Amino acid sequence: MSRKNKKNLVLENIKLLTAGAKGVAIGKTEDGKTVLVSGAIPGDIVNVRVKKAKSKYYEGEAVEVLEKSPFRAEPKCVHFGTCGGCKWQNMSYEKQLDFKQEEVYNNIKRIGGIEDFETVSILGSEEQYFYRNKMEFSFSNARWLTQYEISSEENFGSKDALGFHIPGMWSKILDLKECFLQEDPSNAIRLAVKEYSVENGLDFFDVRNHEGFLRTLMMRQNSKGEWMVLFQLFREEKENREKLFAFILEKFPQIKTLVYAINSKANDSIYDLDINVYFGEGFLMEEMDGLKFKIGPKSFFQTNYKQALELYRKTLEFADLKGDEVVYDLYTGTGTIAQYVARNAKQVIGIESVQEAIDAAIEHAELNGLTNTTFYCGDMKNVFNDEFMENHPKADVLITDPPRDGMHQKVVEQILKLAPEKVVYVSCNSATQARDLALMKEHYTLVKILPVDMFPQTHHVENIALLIKK
Repeated sequence: MSRKNKKNLVLENIKLLTAGAKGVAIGKTEDGKTVLVSGAIPGDIVNVRVKKAKSKYYEGEAVEVLEKSPFRAEPKCVHFGTCGGCKWQNMSYEKQLDFKQEEVYNNIKRIGGIEDFETVSILGSEEQYFYRNKMEFSFSNARWLTQYEISSEENFGSKDALGFHIPGMWSKILDLKECFLQEDPSNAIRLAVKEYSVENGLDFFDVRNHEGFLRTLMMRQNSKGEWMVLFQLFREEKENREKLFAFILEKFPQIKTLVYAINSKANDSIYDLDINVYFGEGFLMEEMDGLKFKIGPKSFFQTNYKQALELYRKTLEFADLKGDEVVYDLYTGTGTIAQYVARNAKQVIGIESVQEAIDAAIEHAELNGLTNTTFYCGDMKNVFNDEFMENHPKADVLITDPPRDGMHQKVVEQILKLAPEKVVYVSCNSATQARDLALMKEHYTLVKILPVDMFPQTHHVENIALLIKK
């Protein structure tokens, strides 16, 4: 059934059957047309306001839940539904894992066109909340106001905010009361910074007029419970800055290093900024199964430490190295996987496009006493070419962990030319992974896949695939 008013088409009594890409729930109309629904979960029966009407499907949002799904859970966070960060907090964790595994399996079959492979049960996260070791928050003098606040004549106090951007509204910041993604004292530090700054009249950033003092706050912690705090300031106010920093350091002895950057650019990216060390060494040390890593303010490092460790262990298990293999590690990042497998290999060659990441990989290899790793910087499709393969030993095993877009077709073609006996493909997007596997299936057999949940309460899922040369 559907009804139409002047502005909106509303589809009624839509039973949501499963979860789809990007965490939407999927249902069908009476005439069999697919409906992609945000703001609800599989198992719900809902009325849906249509936002887009295509020939084969509708996109819309749930405006009324007529019958609640048996898979529903009570969201922990007061900001659920506004923040946009943990969209599956209202679904039981067991069901989240089921849908993630199903999505990966379906992508490999439908997009990859591959039928016969083993699916190892998804590796769930031991920590379902407070699992992130890095969080970034933004200051704003234009706090997001609820509809109630806008229509009310009450004075709700300061318009200053410290929190997350409202999805689709870059200039508006949700003032966070709590967040369940990073363990304490993350919430306590953020709230203390906000309270101090408001009480002392410090200017919060004005994104529209591009002015102010306080711009962003980033916090990192390591597995030992040591913390790094990074402030981005739009301009220098030495006295205000030093008083704020002294207050935070006195209140939170867990902070081992405090750094800051002056950023008057149009964007918040820190990668082209000079970082000033106010307190401590300017970095934290992390350890993973005996390997040491130096984590600075600009470092690339997995945000879910415990699950990253499980991911690396499973990658090594899939590679099944005997000690005499040459391993190529494409999209090596800071060389974390490369170094993790290097202790079981003859030689590891890593390639990555970001120079800072390669510098870190080389530094970490030296730190860990690894003499069998070599790292190269450049665009993958340009560096990983015929000349490169001629000047380096043939790979026995190739590990690839590309960004969400997957591998460039030229890179896939080079892998097929290189023809390693074994490929371990780690992916954060099983749809592009499946596309790449389809290009390889004439030459490689997909033996098994293992989905890994790195981000509970979200729709995101990693997948490890093992391929053997035919």
